[in-house]
Amino acid sequence: MTGRRVVVTGMGVLTAIGNDVPTAWEALLAGRSGVRTVETFDPSRLNVRVAAEVQGFDSSHVLDRKDQRRTDRYIQFGLVAAREAMDQAGLPARLEGSLAERTGAILGTGLGGVSTLYDGFTTNALRGPDRISPFLIPMGIPNVGAGQIAINYGMTGPNFATVSACATGGHAIGEASETIRRDDADIMLAGGSEACILEVLLGGFGAMRALSTRNDDPAAASRPFDKGRDGFVCGEGAGVLVLEELEHAVARGAAPLAELVGYGATADASHITLPAPGGMGAVRAARRALEKAGLTPADV
Repeated sequence: MTGRRVVVTGMGVLTAIGNDVPTAWEALLAGRSGVRTVETFDPSRLNVRVAAEVQGFDSSHVLDRKDQRRTDRYIQFGLVAAREAMDQAGLPARLEGSLAERTGAILGTGLGGVSTLYDGFTTNALRGPDRISPFLIPMGIPNVGAGQIAINYGMTGPNFATVSACATGGHAIGEASETIRRDDADIMLAGGSEACILEVLLGGFGAMRALSTRNDDPAAASRPFDKGRDGFVCGEGAGVLVLEELEHAVARGAAPLAELVGYGATADASHITLPAPGGMGAVRAARRALEKAGLTPADV
């Protein structure tokens, strides 16, 4: 490993098992599942009727009522998780001066403001284009989650979204670490946010036969390493890390929680949903991460 070192100084989450890091961590240690019968809508028309939904969500500490109405759920999730991460990192409510200029955000999302887009398409079909909300586009596009974090918290450094399905959050964190390593920022907020519990999406994933249909036992539906697995479970939420250059963190008195020493990214170029046989894409990514970290497999 060479060059600038990247550490984690803050964490924030919003999940089906807790709306902050301490609550979610306690639930994880206790083995509690967040998968339940869908409550956001009536799932009776679906073969898949379970999901991991955020419970008791409140964004009033980061958005007023007017802005809540003008902000998609996935954006609100990201704002709340980012605020928790910033608080743990000891960052001010709004950044200014050189701190703002040297801080950026990469918030990934697989689908963006899909509920907003769905509502817009429905309005267009039933009532015509003249009745479409002027907030349809800014609420729906994938990069606005990162953009809104920058706007709300005063970050004028690098800002964009990653969009790569289940790898989205990992890509965001990896690319943010590289941004710091090449000296384009001292601090980067990085992670992912998703709010996709809609009938049409569960129906679409169900049509692919990708989801578990263990509707009678939701808590046991997500079992990826079990020989009786029958698919994954859709979930919503957000996770954000504050990544920071080590000397910068120490200079301002922040406590490093971990160090990110290597990142690798590859593609299978094989199938749209299935990993390539043999898993060489994952192997090459892992090897590249180890190489960049100056480690060998024996070190891990």
